[in-house]
Amino acid sequence: MAVRALLVLQDGVVFEGRSFGYEGEAVGEVVFNTSMTGYQEILTDPSYRGQIVTMTYSQIGNYGVNAEDIESAGGPKVEGFVVREYLDFPSNWRSKESLAEYLKEHRIVGIEGIDTRALTRHLRNHGAQMGIISTEGDPQSLFEKIKGHPGIGGIDLVKDVTSREPYTWKQGLWGTQPLSKESATFLKKVVVYDFGVKYNILRSLVNAGFEVTVVPATTPAEEVLDMNPDGILLSNGPGDPEAVTYAIENAKKLLGKKPIFGICLGHQILGLAMGGRTYKLKFGHHGGNHPVMDLETERVEITSQNHNYCVDVKSLGGQVRLTHRNLYDGTEEGMCHVEFPVFSVQYHPEAGPGPNDASYLFKRFREMLE
Repeated sequence: MAVRALLVLQDGVVFEGRSFGYEGEAVGEVVFNTSMTGYQEILTDPSYRGQIVTMTYSQIGNYGVNAEDIESAGGPKVEGFVVREYLDFPSNWRSKESLAEYLKEHRIVGIEGIDTRALTRHLRNHGAQMGIISTEGDPQSLFEKIKGHPGIGGIDLVKDVTSREPYTWKQGLWGTQPLSKESATFLKKVVVYDFGVKYNILRSLVNAGFEVTVVPATTPAEEVLDMNPDGILLSNGPGDPEAVTYAIENAKKLLGKKPIFGICLGHQILGLAMGGRTYKLKFGHHGGNHPVMDLETERVEITSQNHNYCVDVKSLGGQVRLTHRNLYDGTEEGMCHVEFPVFSVQYHPEAGPGPNDASYLFKRFREMLE
């Protein structure tokens, strides 16, 4: 028999549904993701630490869960999961367990059976906000718990998802040919700062001809420079970039020393390191269908995105040139330094899940090093 569950938002709006996954309570910032597939990659994306994710697509769970389609170690990184209709009878030859079993195994609270279209419209109109999912409380008691919550702004969430020790990565993208022996002798060395890096970024780097070493987020810049890499990548990650002060300080020390590529949070860290400012979007960009124009080629690419903050490129005072713009809302989504070999994008060129239109950026990074 289905267990009743409630989702209560900080502004007092209540949605009633059914529990699936772990029974209990989860608190997080409620956001919506517009991807039609890829729920397992979304659940395991470290950039979602601190957030409850609502899927706008109506049916979730129909292809189950497997051991390969993950974007980080240690299971889901979301705080909670919200869907319209959960399908408890997965049909896929790769499936090893149901989504509900997976969530229960990792103690992630899920709610299904609510009007996710109404929830999405509410978040779009009123902004992303804190919420609580519970199988235990009543609407009033849950509202009392969440109404005074300070939110996740100003909190360093990177420390919860970064690796504890350096490691090397050698796996490339699935379904692609391995590098030839000749190409493998000309690998470029890249150090990846792990602010919550997705595995598909690492796979994409391998396919672009990189020898990949991943280091924890707090690794001093001096230690990275002593490794003498050909380039440095600042990865994606969760939360407010201004809270990750050690990353900003390290990026300041690396500018001009090595070629740098920043992705999502890494893009924001670069902007702050150069003296610019970041600002929070009303409800963020989360999904696999965001059109972005490469202003240098005027090519439009459909991109995968997951961020709540943006860099105000104008605040950088001419140090950089704007390279990409979001065609949904006009926000600035890419930049390159006018003097140093440094560029970054706000979206996710590695997809996982999502379209591969922007995968050329890894090749561009390789060409920059050459």
